[in-house]
Parts: sequence; C-alpha cells; structure tokens
Amino acid sequence: MDDVAVGPLDLAARVDDALAVQARAFGLTDDEVAIRRQIVLRHFNCPGARALGATTPAGRLVGFVYGMPNDRAHWWSTVVEPYLRSEHLDHWLDDSFVITELHVHPAYQHRGIGRRLITGITDTAGQPRSILSAIDTESHARSLYRSLGYRDIARRVLFPSAPTPYAVMGAPLPLLRP
Repeated sequence: MDDVAVGPLDLAARVDDALAVQARAFGLTDDEVAIRRQIVLRHFNCPGARALGATTPAGRLVGFVYGMPNDRAHWWSTVVEPYLRSEHLDHWLDDSFVITELHVHPAYQHRGIGRRLITGITDTAGQPRSILSAIDTESHARSLYRSLGYRDIARRVLFPSAPTPYAVMGAPLPLLRP
C-alpha cells in the first residue's frame, strides 16, 4: 500500500515545489523552470483551472497534475489546431479538458501515482473528453495514457520552443480503468 496521498493542490501556493518535481522528472534547466513558473501562475487565472497533488505523510510534494477546460484562444490550442485540422480532428479542441502538466518525481514513479492523479482530475471534469500532449516517442507516460483510453490524434507536432516533436492524445471521459 502506497502511503502517498492524492488530493486537491493549491498550485499557486506550491508552484515552486511542483516545478521542482517537474524539473527532476523532465530534466528542466533553471531558466526553463523560471519560464514555466510564470506560465503556471498565468494558467491559474483561467476559468476552471485546477490541480491535484501527491504528497507523502511528511507533506512532501512528489507528483502533481493540473489542467483546465480547453480554450481555442490559448497558445497551446493555436499551435496544435493546424495539426488536428489536417486530420479532420480539430473538434477535439471543443468541450475538452486539457491535461496541462502531469509529473511524478522519478523516485516515486511506477507506483500508480500518475494514474491516480490523471484519473482523479478527469473524474470531476465537466467535459466529455480530455486532451494532452506528450513527447512523440514510446515512453512509460504514453503507455499510461494509452491504458487509460487516450489515443494519438496528431503526431509530430512541433512547438516553437521545443526541439522534440510531440503527439497530441485524446480520450473520452471517464477514462478507462484497469
């Protein structure tokens, strides 16, 4: 039995703790963390943005997820929309809950924490589907998403600041359970 608790997270108050987890899990530089800090704080001004955290009994944040109802005017949507449109799948941008970030500290991975975080946040979404982007390579993260019902809806998506292509994945809600 894992002693890590998953529950609501005041991400604005714990943004530095969350970004420390993301930096460790995703290999971010200090400059990238500084940029992402501003992005996270800006996202939390968006209607419907919410977060869950995974914490140890001592209160250490070891994982987090946050997301919000998609808005086609947001930067992410404007980047992925042409890729989805080329596949006749741009309707996925409407009435969807976006998983903006999901990260688990490497020492706590492969314990089901990521699954608990993503299902926890999507279980209370008011939208009929969820979308997210992930690096377009085979990984544990993409395997997790597929096991929950996500499928690739666009591949080789290039974000202006990222050297690596991403895949956009979508799933109907509620997510699948094992």
